[in-house]
Amino acid sequence: MVSFCIKFTLLTQCFVFAIYEDYSFKDFPREELRPLTAAYGLALENYVAKNWTEAITSLETSLRLYRLFKDSARYCASHCSSSTTEEPPVRLGPNLNVYWQLITKALCQRKCRERFPVLLLPPPGETILEDFSKRTPYKYLHFAHSMVNDLQNAIPCVFTYLQRNPGDQELQDLMDQYQAQYNLTGFLIDYEERPYESYFIKGVKLVNSADYGSSTDQLEEALKLYLREYELCQYECEGVSQLPPDMDLYSAIADVFVETLKCKLKCEDSLKPNVGGFFVENLMSTIYHYLQFAYYKLNDGRSAVQCAHSYSLFEPEDQVMKQNLVYYEAYSEEWGLQPEHFTPRPEALKHYNQAAAQKHILTFAHKYMAMDDEVSTINTPSFVKTHSSKIPFGVEGFLWSRRSRISGQRVSGRGV
Repeated sequence: MVSFCIKFTLLTQCFVFAIYEDYSFKDFPREELRPLTAAYGLALENYVAKNWTEAITSLETSLRLYRLFKDSARYCASHCSSSTTEEPPVRLGPNLNVYWQLITKALCQRKCRERFPVLLLPPPGETILEDFSKRTPYKYLHFAHSMVNDLQNAIPCVFTYLQRNPGDQELQDLMDQYQAQYNLTGFLIDYEERPYESYFIKGVKLVNSADYGSSTDQLEEALKLYLREYELCQYECEGVSQLPPDMDLYSAIADVFVETLKCKLKCEDSLKPNVGGFFVENLMSTIYHYLQFAYYKLNDGRSAVQCAHSYSLFEPEDQVMKQNLVYYEAYSEEWGLQPEHFTPRPEALKHYNQAAAQKHILTFAHKYMAMDDEVSTINTPSFVKTHSSKIPFGVEGFLWSRRSRISGQRVSGRGV
């Protein structure tokens, strides 16, 4: 159990120090720049020594350095991926052309990284990166702030930590105590909230309140922002890979590539929003599910059927959605639907096929290169070129299966 007790008669609304106030990865103060490993190590030393004020300062510095490291790596990977590759000076065969592409991208990365000093420092190890990915420093920050009787700053830190770790029952119980004793309005701040999360929650609430017109705006924005964040997460994986020493060229490239693929396949899991203490599984398909229903209610059959097909890409065995598609097929003339409408949306198809390709390559590497990790458990879906559903006619009515993914429970379908 938490071995401290804080007694406050009143939790006053006052300025809460924002860890990332005035933060800019392109204009980071030189005096704060240091290896993340050293900064985090100092923070933990102060924490263990119960030097709470110094621990708070070092932990906040470490969090800013971690964000700087991520943002800088993302920027360079994104920039070099989108940059036009210079044409080779001579005509190259297919094999040499691959190396030309590799070398030009590497040169772009090298030039870009020279602009960001944090990328020239010794990189953090896997254990430290995992700590920050799990938001562990916020757990330490909460405790340290509590030890100096600073509940105003402790609560946002524990809230941020619990958004990623809702299963930490000890701290969840403590948060429940805070909520029972104090008015926490203005203090439940998630320092690591992703841009799409608030739009998704607003969109779901609007669907549930039958404001379908407004809900589609929010959900479409959530989808757009999620795909952008997913893309940045993929770039981040490319930016933090380290070339292992003492390996031949091909083995080194293959190993780094496989490690990068594994990182990319974790993006969906790392981007799951926490709503009410539960992670929203399969966010993209969930958004398409809500969009499909909202567009149906707005009598926009063309948008609805494309969202239904997009959902079915990710959830092909959902029986209720299959019946929904039967409905659209049966009433296609009434809705003015053409064959081209019975396909997933382009961004859904692109996202699905990208993940499928990554899983296939990773499975291949595990099978033929004796990679000894969790790759063998990956399901490898088929690629999709088109998604034309020739479903039998004859099912009347529209069945809506609202999966209560937010609460973690499945609700059976009902007629609309």
